[in-house]
Amino acid sequence: MPVISVRDLVKTYTVGEVIVRALRGADMDVEAGEFVAVTGPSGSGKSTLMHILGCLDRPTSGRYILDGKDVSRMSKDELAMIRNRKIGFVFQGFNLLSRTTALDNVELPLLYNGAAKLKTADRHKRAMAALTAVGLADRYHHYPNQLSGGQQQRVAIARALVTQPTILLADEPTGNLDTRTSVEVMDIFQRLNVERGITVLLITHETDIAEYGTRLVRFRDGRIQVDQPVLKRRDAAKELAALPPPEEEPAAAPAAVASSVEHGGAV
Repeated sequence: MPVISVRDLVKTYTVGEVIVRALRGADMDVEAGEFVAVTGPSGSGKSTLMHILGCLDRPTSGRYILDGKDVSRMSKDELAMIRNRKIGFVFQGFNLLSRTTALDNVELPLLYNGAAKLKTADRHKRAMAALTAVGLADRYHHYPNQLSGGQQQRVAIARALVTQPTILLADEPTGNLDTRTSVEVMDIFQRLNVERGITVLLITHETDIAEYGTRLVRFRDGRIQVDQPVLKRRDAAKELAALPPPEEEPAAAPAAVASSVEHGGAV
């Protein structure tokens, strides 16, 4: 049974007197462990699809089956439970709390998904494991303004992983990153997909980024135009090994100094 199955999915918005048909009857199955790259021009319906698949929105009509359950008509509370326990989100804007350390940012979802019963030490342990998985264990005490864009995105990925989801939804996760950092982020997604069997759905308008997936789905005008395997898949790990060493990053300011400056205090 597919982990995700949508049938005749339609989403219509009314903006003033204008009717916007964002999805016009999408059909798609996603098997567990797939890495699906969803592409298309702006306004094609790909982000609308992600919002529905992530239980952030409901379709106007059609069915969405997740792990054998029809979530199309679930209540808000039921959708929230699905989001918090099955799905991890990574966005183009890192959405980190600026006055909170990397560790605390990663721990945050555990306070909202029913894991609040975990002891503080257990939450720390799980958050540190997630930061270790993205190569940032040594930056756990840093604030977002002490981290590069790529490091902030890795914190965001760790935050998505901390609830141990089976599905990762990534919306333009490399949109704010340079070329090398984009490859590093895609290497993380490929490793999570292969080593942990996490199903990955990547929304991107960049053709080269889509080539890191195993399957390409292209939207246009609210409909699926192309659905096919990626014939020449890019291997992020091999590409990183072939790149010259990264430039030395400037040393981060001490956490106490950054915190004082951020709060407007004297150093």
